[in-house]
Amino acid sequence: MSEQIIFETDARGVATVTLNRPEKHNAFDDQLIAQLNECFKQVEEDDDIRVMILTAEGKSFSAGADANWMKRMANYSFDENVNDARLLANMLHRLNNLSKPTIAKVQGSAFGGAIGLIACCDIAIASKLSKFCLSEVKLGLIPATISPYVIDAMGKRVARRYFTTAEVFSARRARRLGLLSEAVTEEELDQTVEDIAAQILKNSPAAVTAAKQLVFDVAELPQDEELIEKTSLRIARIRVSEQGQEGLQAFLDKRRPNWYQE
Repeated sequence: MSEQIIFETDARGVATVTLNRPEKHNAFDDQLIAQLNECFKQVEEDDDIRVMILTAEGKSFSAGADANWMKRMANYSFDENVNDARLLANMLHRLNNLSKPTIAKVQGSAFGGAIGLIACCDIAIASKLSKFCLSEVKLGLIPATISPYVIDAMGKRVARRYFTTAEVFSARRARRLGLLSEAVTEEELDQTVEDIAAQILKNSPAAVTAAKQLVFDVAELPQDEELIEKTSLRIARIRVSEQGQEGLQAFLDKRRPNWYQE
């Protein structure tokens, strides 16, 4: 894999995917999108990976689309544009639906499609100095492929404003709007992300995966008898599972379960 993306894993099961085009403010093109998609596929398929951190080198998290890529797209036919857009849409879908918990570590600016990457992660921590902008309409475009995830993170009314104004907004506001989980000082950023990853590593891998899927599966369902039955079945299944039994027995024995990592 080229050095546009750095993919690393450690002995704890933490994978770090790093955008590595600092001279281009980590702007992405079709090649980088394909490499990100491959990284996320590796994370999904590697049973030893328990958490993924998405981060970037340099002053910016990502400036969005690369200028040279946009020049090429300007000459694409409609069908070529559809195929090109599907690459980004499929990569975002894979990231959003990873079974492992994901953390975005954001420094500097995040513009355009970069906000889609952040919105697709389960947790997003940014420096208080970070700036955000859904800038597509300035170019006569729309944030189409990232829209499901950004709207899910920020809400419809907020998206209607920032999709149409292309205003730059602060990390503090991004936190209030739901795009970020936390906004911390630059000095605190690395440690905050590390603390969250470490907290996840104390938990049952199977339960973490099931808990993440639970959010997707019940979020839009009516609170009726069918939902009561579905959720009752889920907790019953995980109670009798191998890790469910280990967790309950460890609690009763007043010991740490076998998946616990310091």
